[in-house]
Amino acid sequence: MDIVIRQAAPGDYDALGEITAQAYLRDGLLTFGEADWYLGELRDVAKRAAAAEVLVAADGDRILGGVTFVPSGGPMADVARPEEAEIRMLAVAHAARGRGAGEALVRACVERARATRGCVGIVLSTQQAMHTAHRIYERLGFVRSPGRDWNPIPDVGDFTLLTYELTF
Repeated sequence: MDIVIRQAAPGDYDALGEITAQAYLRDGLLTFGEADWYLGELRDVAKRAAAAEVLVAADGDRILGGVTFVPSGGPMADVARPEEAEIRMLAVAHAARGRGAGEALVRACVERARATRGCVGIVLSTQQAMHTAHRIYERLGFVRSPGRDWNPIPDVGDFTLLTYELTF
């Protein structure tokens, strides 16, 4: 398989939105399953692409997965500080997992952050159950930053997202 990382085109949005939604659903990452409000956000690639850079991993015409790269100061940033970029909504189709698409997407984000003038690092939030993703982040030099962990939906109780960072 020859994985190419490229900017998502409008024709990719529906496929990537469904890949992202299904990855979160099948992995049990949505508190309210099919009724979770976040499912709509995961499917709305056009909205993300209007506010950040959406990348896809592709094998020919087949979309394997995608990620949202939020440059320093971008409106989609959740935990990034000034001069940090952020990675959001990394997802790979179940059938394409284990082939390097997720790592290639993260590497592409790191390269973009490093190439951004004034950017001093890149951060991301992840759920505790995303062990495979944690291994990718750690392999690429990200370190846990427990002081930046946070709860995006405090009314739900203990739903703490873990924060990883890579400083340049």
